[in-house]
Amino acid sequence: MVTRFAPSPSGHLHLGHAYSAMFAQSAAEERGGRFLLRIEDIDQDRCMPEFEESILQDLDWLGLSWEKPVFRQSDHLNNYKTALDMLGQMGVLYPCFCTRKEILAEIKGAIHAPHETRLGPDGPIYPGSCRNLPFDERQSRLESDEPFALRLNVTQAQSLVGNIQWNDLDKGLMNGKPDIFGDVVLARKDIPTSYHLSVTVDDNLQKVTLVTRGEDLRHATHIHRLLQELLNYDVPEYQF
Repeated sequence: MVTRFAPSPSGHLHLGHAYSAMFAQSAAEERGGRFLLRIEDIDQDRCMPEFEESILQDLDWLGLSWEKPVFRQSDHLNNYKTALDMLGQMGVLYPCFCTRKEILAEIKGAIHAPHETRLGPDGPIYPGSCRNLPFDERQSRLESDEPFALRLNVTQAQSLVGNIQWNDLDKGLMNGKPDIFGDVVLARKDIPTSYHLSVTVDDNLQKVTLVTRGEDLRHATHIHRLLQELLNYDVPEYQF
């Protein structure tokens, strides 16, 4: 049994974080397992050393202990690149050049045609504007150094792996429906990974066998299980 707590040092811990950390360590202790700490510090604009130090002090004050050294995402950028390269070779990634403003405008326009608007756990789903760009246009925009995000073509990815499932210790066998998110962002030109990609890669690197997370992240499991299947990772159990 291997569990983990993975805070981002972009602020101080709150009560929800404390509960999650204590829950994860308790789950490991009950089964004679290991409890790991991961610092999710990819966002260098928001993550601060003083917040990381505060997190470590608070966890120590709570009486928690974890294996050393602490795992930091910023030390594993090559692993995210390797995963992205693998997904790229499978043909399930595409560059998206839409700005947030353009995406919101397109979604707003679709509100007048409700049958064209899909809602996901995070709100309106990206409409796929760049999914079918002509190859020449895509290459030209990449070569012009235009900012872009790398999105996962969820429909194409699902066609490669088929049905996906996982074991929820509270609810039993769950069926994956990653299309509820649409084509999620896995990386950006200036940030080499996203939450969905990094947490999936990190859990595999750290050999996590039980993922414990808050109810607000339950739906994210659909995407993470899809990525695990694509990357041929072992499948952990989940508890919320």
